Amino acid sequence: MHYPKEAIEKATAWVDGSPSAKLWLEENNFPELVYLRDAASRHSKAFEYLLVHKHIILATFVNAIWDDKKAFTLLMDGKQYHWAAMANYINGDDNAAAFLKKNNLAHYAQLAHVIQAKIRREGDEGTNIFKSGPYKGS
Repeated sequence: MHYPKEAIEKATAWVDGSPSAKLWLEENNFPELVYLRDAASRHSKAFEYLLVHKHIILATFVNAIWDDKKAFTLLMDGKQYHWAAMANYINGDDNAAAFLKKNNLAHYAQLAHVIQAKIRREGDEGTNIFKSGPYKGS
C-alpha cells in the first residue's frame, strides 16, 4: 500500500512529536498512521488497532521492524517492497535507504529514519545503570 507523499511526511513529523501533524493525519482519515508511531514502539493497544482495523501491511511492517523474518517475507511476497526496505533500514541496512531514494520514495526513508531514532531513543532511556543491576536504588 502506497500512501500519498504528504501523509507519509505528516506521519514522519508525528513520529518526531508534532501535534499538528497528528491532527492533520486524523482530519485526513489516516488514523492508522497515527497508531503506527506507538505500534512501532511495541505498544500493544496501537498494534491491536492496526490488526482490528485490518491494516495488515502496517502490522506486518511493525513485526518486521522487530526482526520477524516471517513478517519480512510476507512484505516481500505481497510486493510491499517499500515497507520491507523501511524495516531493513530500521534494522541497520543502509542499502535499503538507497533503494527507497532511488525509487523516488525518499519520504518513506525519512519515516524509517525517525522511527529508528525513536526506537533507539526509547532504548537509551531504559539503560540507566543506576536503575538496573544488583545496586538499583530503592
